[in-house]
Amino acid sequence: MLNWDDYHSEQSEISSATFVGQPSTVSSEEKLSSERSFINQSMDTESTKVPTGLEELEVGASRVTVDEKAMINCRADLNQLVPFKYDWAWQKYLDGCANHWMPQEINMTADVATWKDNDTLSEDERRIVKRSLGYFSTADSLVANNLVLALYRLITNPECRQYLLRQAFEEAIHTHAYQYCIESLGMDEGEVFNMYREVPSVSKKAAWSISHTKELSDPNFQTGTIESDQVLLRNLIGFYAVTEGIFFYCGFTQILSMGRRNKMTGVAEQFQYILRDESMHLNFGIDVINQIKLENPHLWSEEFKEEAIEMILEGTQIEIEYARDTMPRGVLGMNASMMEEYLQFIANRRLSQLGLPEQFPGVQNPFPWMSEIMDLRKEKNFFETRVIEYQTGGALNWD
Repeated sequence: MLNWDDYHSEQSEISSATFVGQPSTVSSEEKLSSERSFINQSMDTESTKVPTGLEELEVGASRVTVDEKAMINCRADLNQLVPFKYDWAWQKYLDGCANHWMPQEINMTADVATWKDNDTLSEDERRIVKRSLGYFSTADSLVANNLVLALYRLITNPECRQYLLRQAFEEAIHTHAYQYCIESLGMDEGEVFNMYREVPSVSKKAAWSISHTKELSDPNFQTGTIESDQVLLRNLIGFYAVTEGIFFYCGFTQILSMGRRNKMTGVAEQFQYILRDESMHLNFGIDVINQIKLENPHLWSEEFKEEAIEMILEGTQIEIEYARDTMPRGVLGMNASMMEEYLQFIANRRLSQLGLPEQFPGVQNPFPWMSEIMDLRKEKNFFETRVIEYQTGGALNWD
């Protein structure tokens, strides 16, 4: 951009170079004409160097209508938030903002005393706490990276993008919460934060998530063809339906079960708030996937459906293996066999939400108390009745 101080300095130099040594008969009109020519030349040159941003705006274009909006590959102006096409996305954004919380609001004093007392927790219970913090502390960072670096770019709807910004911040709060728990308990941070590299059952979950969302991390990946649109849809299923929709639920159930038994209640309270957030993230992701299917039915082929089913079955088996590793014996009123049935129950729900056939007929939920926390039918009631406590991080009732 032209700096007028620089211009006057340059003008003086140019004037001196032009007129020194010339006859004094040069008229003032000629001098003025030369100065004007320099100004015009400078401004023309500058405008070719520095884009103003106006070049990207289609001046005089018609206003965006609802029908022009789309979940992916939208060519309408993404800067125009309204009119809304997906009211559910905007409502989730509002609900997320209304239910803001921070980790420091939760008292960890009792947890610190429990963790330092070698007789209060069994080795199996300590293993569960460590494994859960080890997995989640890095998993939510992976989720946040995918949101910020990829999904925001590829989802071409402004109200959905608005929610993605809120979700990204919530993932940052979750990572903060895990770090806060680890620091409060005085755990070996190097050990916990490196479990996704060093503990096979944790590493397998992380590796699956990375491999099934790898296109999202490619800055050159673009949608717009049938093949690339299916790649995005495949990544979204891996990201939302499996990573957030299956891989999180063994750890959530284990920690919340500890809280119900009045053990590690601070950690459990953090996990309950996180699960509330993650339930909405999952619901949002399922809605996005189904909206893409609705707007692009050619992507949802029989072959692709079979691939989606296989991904969910793979994720379920990996989470079952994690449950067996974290619960080699019965603990907290549960065991690996019960957790296996629960994860199959969860897998059926994910399949059903995507319009796919259930793969585990007859399985039941062995932990009905979890439905009081995560059941979709309870979500609206939670936001209507517990906003104040959630905003302030007040004590939760574990009854």
